[in-house]
Parts: sequence; C-alpha cells; structure tokens
Amino acid sequence: MQVVLLRIGVDSASGGTQGPLFSDGGFEYVPVPDRFRGAGVDKRTYGNTMGRRGRLMDYFPESRQDKIADMRIHFDPEFDTFTYGDPTSLKSRLRHLARGDFLVFYAGLKPDGPGAEAALYIIGYFIVAKAGRASDFSKSELRRDFGHNFHVMHRRVFRDQKNRLVLVKGGHGSRLLNKAFRISSVGKDCAGRPIKVLSPRMRRIFGDFGGHVAIQRSPPRWISEEYVPDSVRFVKRLR
Repeated sequence: MQVVLLRIGVDSASGGTQGPLFSDGGFEYVPVPDRFRGAGVDKRTYGNTMGRRGRLMDYFPESRQDKIADMRIHFDPEFDTFTYGDPTSLKSRLRHLARGDFLVFYAGLKPDGPGAEAALYIIGYFIVAKAGRASDFSKSELRRDFGHNFHVMHRRVFRDQKNRLVLVKGGHGSRLLNKAFRISSVGKDCAGRPIKVLSPRMRRIFGDFGGHVAIQRSPPRWISEEYVPDSVRFVKRLR
C-alpha cells in the first residue's frame, strides 16, 4: 500500500488568497483558477459557484471580488465523483497508484479574525480505485469513471493533454472532510525565511521525507513504507 500527500486549492501564488477556515473547524475548498490557454474553458466561475457555505468569490479579499467574479475555475480534484487529473511531469508518478492506496489532499486555509495566520490542513482523501494515463483507459472507462473530471469533460483540454494526462479515481470511502486537520508548523528555509513545514507531531505519523519537511509548495510527498500503516489509520479517523 502507498500513501501520498498532495497540495491542492488556491494559495498566494495561484488565486492570490487562501481558503477559509471557520471557527467550528469547517472549511471551504476553493479550487485554483482555470488558465487553460490563458482564458480558461470551464463555465463555472468564482461568482456563479457555491461552496458549502457561500459563493466562492466571497472568500477572496473584498477589493478583488469584482475582478474575481468572472474568473473561471479549474475544479480539480472534484469530490462529487472523486477524480483527479494532472498533465505535468511533476505528478506523473501518480499513475502508479494502485487500488487501495491513499491520495491525501491538503490545502492552505486561513482562520477567521484579524491577525490569524494561514496554515496547511488535510481537507480530504481518495482511497484509490484506479489510476493511470488517460491513454490507458478505454473511451467507455473515461466517460464512466472520469467524465466529471476537468481534464476529461472539456474536449479541447483532453485532446491537448491526453498523452501526458494522469488520472486518479477515488473509490468507496473517499471523502471531502467536514473539518480540516492542521499538519503544518512554521520552519525556516535555507535563507532563514519562514516556511510551512510538516509539524513535529505529523512527522511521527507521516515521516520526514528524508529530511525534506517543507510542504508549502512541494511535489507530491510519498510516505515511506514504515510510516504507511500509521498514516492510513490516522487518515481514516479524520471526518
């Protein structure tokens, strides 16, 4: 069995904000902007799309809401049918995930209130049903299992990315959590600047990735074999 940590959602570099963390531990998953060929292709925008507690545009700074309202959304992963896709070389190894593996998603969230600091939180996970390159699947599989995925539902996107697109399908037990779970603390990079790292408590569960504990903007983090049993038990308890 394998376990992978993967960052998703808006951040200061992609979207220019963090998702909201509410006082009761709930949160809103705010996907990144759709920048396909510059203008995007999806009909969903931050202004016309509702999250669990409000319009997605309402979670951006008020000064940016008029501009963000018509911006299209790259809704991936999606937690209705549990699919994830990515055409980049950075994520290509995800094609080797197998049935029963765990793909664990974390995101930057900022609590309500003045002076509150953003941190990184687990917000959901897939228990993998299947994974591979798009070209590995039949047309019927793509329609049945990945038809709601951003990269598959838009023909222009799919035609452009098919040969390099990696797809992951979550199966029974996959979920978007009701309450986020914090996994980061503040460390320092090699220049002494503050950076979000996997917290000491979480290192006892997920390991330290060979000493590379920075998770602020990182590639997928594959959990070492000796930490997999504890990681799975921990993640399955999250609700």
